[in-house]
Amino acid sequence: MTAATEARRPTISLVIPAYNEEAYLPACLDAVMANVAPYATEIVVVDNNSTDGTKAVVERYPAVKYVFEPAKGITRARQRGFVVSTGDILAYVDADTHPPAGWIDQIWDQFGKDPGLACLSGPYSFYDLSGIRNRISTGWFVAARPLYGVTGHMMVGGNFAIRRDVLEKMGGFDEKIEFYGEDVDIGKRAKKFGKVLFCPGFVMPTSARRMQKQGFVKMASIYFINYFSILFSGKPVTKGYKDIR
Repeated sequence: MTAATEARRPTISLVIPAYNEEAYLPACLDAVMANVAPYATEIVVVDNNSTDGTKAVVERYPAVKYVFEPAKGITRARQRGFVVSTGDILAYVDADTHPPAGWIDQIWDQFGKDPGLACLSGPYSFYDLSGIRNRISTGWFVAARPLYGVTGHMMVGGNFAIRRDVLEKMGGFDEKIEFYGEDVDIGKRAKKFGKVLFCPGFVMPTSARRMQKQGFVKMASIYFINYFSILFSGKPVTKGYKDIR
């Protein structure tokens, strides 16, 4: 790639919302430092009013920008990251993810070859599930593909990248949504301003902690109920949520 091509690349800000994540955040930031930080414009951790040692973890990584958001809620943390960051593209991961090598290159590649791309997302793999359990747990991404073909949008909240100008046109994130359905809302609204691509190869390793503690069937049911609620009414059915740490 020539220097001129490099200069035309959009800048990318990585935003990581975190609430009481001192146990999972170090591994996430280790992966970020190895695989993302050398290429991203900035790394931002939004501390969503943690009461543990999350801030102390971030302070061990001088290259990471620490931001405190006192109003708890994932959409509020995402919005805070949007406001304080500077990148042309905002990439969001969760604090229990391990961004892999080549992940940020896929963002550049997909947005570079499609000027109409508004938002990019992809599936999870679960690093703390083994063998058949991991394959079964990731199978819902395949099962949901027909819905994606109908709606034209599919999103995973802990693994997506979105153009800043699209977020601006959307009016940012919907802070009225506490937790469930927020990713569906992002994809639905982003689609008004461009293509929302769900790429099977854009994989993010993450923890299955919520699935393990809530149970796969219960968790999948909650997610699908709220998916259709956001799709048709713009509001989630499930208002409250439980932090899994």
